[in-house]
Amino acid sequence: MTLPITSIGLLDPDQVKSVLGAAVLAPSTHNTQPWRFRCTSAGLELHADPERALPVADADQRELLLSCGAALFNLRAAIHALGAHPATTLFPRRDDPTLLAVVRPFAARRPDPRMVALADAIPRRHTNRTPFAAVPIPASVVAGLRHAAEVEQAWLPRLDAVQRERLRELVHKGHHAQLADPAFLAEWRQWTARDPGSRDGVPEYAAGAMPSDNGGWVLRDFGSRPRGRREDSEPLVVVIGSFDDTRLDRLRAGQAMQRVLLTATAAGFDASFISQPVEVAPVRAELRQLLGGGLWPQIVLRLGRGTPVPWTPRRSLTDVLLEPDRLSA
Repeated sequence: MTLPITSIGLLDPDQVKSVLGAAVLAPSTHNTQPWRFRCTSAGLELHADPERALPVADADQRELLLSCGAALFNLRAAIHALGAHPATTLFPRRDDPTLLAVVRPFAARRPDPRMVALADAIPRRHTNRTPFAAVPIPASVVAGLRHAAEVEQAWLPRLDAVQRERLRELVHKGHHAQLADPAFLAEWRQWTARDPGSRDGVPEYAAGAMPSDNGGWVLRDFGSRPRGRREDSEPLVVVIGSFDDTRLDRLRAGQAMQRVLLTATAAGFDASFISQPVEVAPVRAELRQLLGGGLWPQIVLRLGRGTPVPWTPRRSLTDVLLEPDRLSA
């Protein structure tokens, strides 16, 4: 099949293919990859793919929007690194709820070295579920993570010792609530019991630490024995939040999440997701109160330095590209 890729603005077809290839390397819940793209004369369209939603774990498609926001940030960063300005419009058409953004790479600009460094980190970033070594993250890197969230209109609050311990309790509370839900377990197994050649879902080789090996920060067991060393120190655990909880806020939070993840990768650190306290609605409400009631928690991350692990698979561009729309061509 011939990919429907043409020149767009300052980008030639090969460059368009390159930036789309960067976009699809974004993380997503259970590696569902819930995004589609369309190339038009007006720009690159990012669409949500509702058919790849998780009706149990993500009933309101909040995490779907976060995942698509991460893909959008990758797209923006890759375009910027090529010397074009990624002019981005979010939710451009009210009559098309799946169309999340249009990115127009039209104006030439000198690339910002900081953004180039993030773009270079895209192929190196991957979720690392192994135990982390006792290597502290410098305060300067933590400050950079906080700044990365703020640039994308999100917030990474400082957690004191009491909040941290309470968050750990909420992680366990959400974890046990999901384990007690047969519908959640069935959906989870659907995306983790994949054929070896599958290009989505979480393969067995990406399994991480068991609860006793990660300092009590419960991670999901993806079907393999834990690998790597026992975690000898407390990892850095952070929450990324937004000041409202609309679709726009969630899409922005996804971009903030990816900027934080790439900032960590560029600094030589790994990350994994602690999803339970934000996927279980009552627990998420408790977490919001723990943060003071003014911030909607969107993502909880565990950061440190783990044992190298293989990358999870990705679908091909053929699988995620929509045919050109005659109305937008």
